[in-house]
Amino acid sequence: MALMESWLALAIGNSHLHWGLFIGDRLHHTWDTPHLSPDQVHYLISHHFDFTLFPSSPHPPPPNPHPLISNPPLHIASVVPTQTQLWTTYPQAHLLQLTDVPLQGMYPTFGLDRALTLWAAILAIGSPVLVIDAGTALTFTAADENHHLLGGAILPGLRLQLAALSQNTAALPHSPLPTSHSPLPPHWSLTTPEAIASGILHTLLAGIRDFLNHWWKRYPAGQVMMTGGDSDRFYHYLITEQPILAQRLHCDRTLIFKGMQAVRAQRN
Repeated sequence: MALMESWLALAIGNSHLHWGLFIGDRLHHTWDTPHLSPDQVHYLISHHFDFTLFPSSPHPPPPNPHPLISNPPLHIASVVPTQTQLWTTYPQAHLLQLTDVPLQGMYPTFGLDRALTLWAAILAIGSPVLVIDAGTALTFTAADENHHLLGGAILPGLRLQLAALSQNTAALPHSPLPTSHSPLPPHWSLTTPEAIASGILHTLLAGIRDFLNHWWKRYPAGQVMMTGGDSDRFYHYLITEQPILAQRLHCDRTLIFKGMQAVRAQRN
């Protein structure tokens, strides 16, 4: 019996590299690393993607990230050109382009990550569909029943807003990121760190609710998918605060990898 090909998906985001190991069409494992230096990229290529170089993280690599092949094909979706450039010497690198995604009505500067997650959501749960991606940026992206891009919105995400206040003000301290299942802070907080968390979290959730209500006014039966590194956290808060609304949401942190797999299958 022939072994299925293993391959790597690399989604280069604004703050991290997101990796996925596929065996055939099955997503086997996902993990994150920081952005890499040229020396680190050279090390990975020359050491057949030995990720023991990196310390443990909340989503660590598997002990052997390429169990069936030593120099796996690497499919890359990037929104950071400087990181993309580092992989040009790897002969098995395949760069995904916006034109690879079969959505209608995309504009030239539309983000490849948004296109891939939107296409994956269409394939997974149908359309019309709204994708809420809670990453470094919080994005809302929608398509109609004809797979035509309706547009969306972009704003700073949770971590970016927390960092902005501590880095750009003289007196406000760094507010730690709440754990994914910690309770929401009270609206009226009595410490500065809690007040920062309250202001950012409650306004982000209000924004999500507003976009959801607007979406369902336009498409009462429209689907909604949440993805991104902070999607579990926001879904937990919505379940707590708006359980009826949250029941209509689907969550999948691996949505971009499924979009990459779909485009790769189409290419092949």
